[in-house]
Amino acid sequence: MRSTNAILAGTATAVLLLAGCSSGSDTLPLESSDASTMGSTDGGAMAQECQPVPGDTLVVLDDDAMLQNADNVIPAINADAATPELVAALDEVSAVLTTEDLIALNKAVDIDRATSQEAATQFVADNAIAAPDQGSGSIVIGAANFSENITVAEIYASVLDAAGWDTEVRTIGSRETYLPALQSGEIQVVPEYAATVTEYLNLAANGADAAPVASGDVDATVAALEPLATDAGLVFGAPSAAQDQNAFAVTTAFSEEYGVTSLTGLAETCGTISLGGPPECPERPFCQIGLEEEYGLEVAQFDSLDAGGPLTKNALRQGQVMVGLVFSSDGELG
Repeated sequence: MRSTNAILAGTATAVLLLAGCSSGSDTLPLESSDASTMGSTDGGAMAQECQPVPGDTLVVLDDDAMLQNADNVIPAINADAATPELVAALDEVSAVLTTEDLIALNKAVDIDRATSQEAATQFVADNAIAAPDQGSGSIVIGAANFSENITVAEIYASVLDAAGWDTEVRTIGSRETYLPALQSGEIQVVPEYAATVTEYLNLAANGADAAPVASGDVDATVAALEPLATDAGLVFGAPSAAQDQNAFAVTTAFSEEYGVTSLTGLAETCGTISLGGPPECPERPFCQIGLEEEYGLEVAQFDSLDAGGPLTKNALRQGQVMVGLVFSSDGELG
């Protein structure tokens, strides 16, 4: 019999960390900028002078140079509870779950107002996800206190319930709260994000000045995670294709008008852009600095807005900025 409790929904409001994007300079209204600055100054062929294109729908540009770290959803398991049957059951979820699925699940919960349990049950049924082996005993699945993570926890619970486990989903709070509970065995499973949990365990083990070991390559990131997990008394299942990480979006109308689907394509086509995002963005390697150094883009206009929130998304829709920082699994995308 499954129950859902909310405990320790503490002070930390989000488990997902903004990997480095946020920004900070005064907003320059687009209409006051010189359109002639919107062409490429890169030494090769001249890019055209692109302008924002207003539109109702947003699309994420492919981060083909892997600027962002690989925050793929991955099951984290207490080592003492990590039986082959349990790991295999959770890996069945990872084998199916994509970023597009996260977007649809977040839309169902955050916009269409389904419960996480309702969305999870429908997702498992639609995808016919089933554990390869039967299990038994009680499994407590922890979740961070935001809807996406709770929904994935409910997906895990639905699959495990059907295979014979007795599950409970507990919404706990921040990583600082739920990881110790996972390590102690108070809870047995948590949906995690590969790069962020890798760096969390890296800093915990090696100190605040430890060199980063996560990257945009999910396989390399998981390989770096495994020894850290062993030392922390944890086991991680297979990473899913689903990612919740910083991303850069344009309107669908912009993508179609300029034929741009990736950040490399944006640099080759436009070269110079207007960008919206959180105030720290110009100083962060995963935001403006990364766009400039990794992709060769020139940010001619930066609008200080928010981190993937309504200010940035509305600025994109209204044509105030060309590119905006969002989160890749936002339910408003697509």
